[in-house]
Amino acid sequence: MRFIRLSKERENMLARIYKHSKYHRVRQRAHCILLSNDGYTISDLKKIFNADLTTIYNWFNEWESKSLVGLYDRKGKGRKPKLSPEMKEKIREWAKKYSESRICELIEDKFGISVSTKTVHRVLKAFR
Repeated sequence: MRFIRLSKERENMLARIYKHSKYHRVRQRAHCILLSNDGYTISDLKKIFNADLTTIYNWFNEWESKSLVGLYDRKGKGRKPKLSPEMKEKIREWAKKYSESRICELIEDKFGISVSTKTVHRVLKAFR
């Protein structure tokens, strides 16, 4: 059995975060830590949050190692962009002369990256 024990001050702070944070995930993690402090088991928390055992343990580990910062998502999660800002500028220049399918070929020739016409379309749409 693993439980998180909180001081009154931390408990009040987490309760405030749970009620007022604009981020759903942060509120959820704060709630989980509060429930653990109240004596809920990991099995109970899994059911309440419909989360995997590993997820609950990760929330606990982040809380214990980083405290409040551990409630928030780290920067840089998710897939990294295929195209750099310089590549996007080049695509913008090419758009004045070529079609989207031709731009895909140019990107593959010049940068060695395969992209779809939809990707090129999204890049160009972002410039508009």
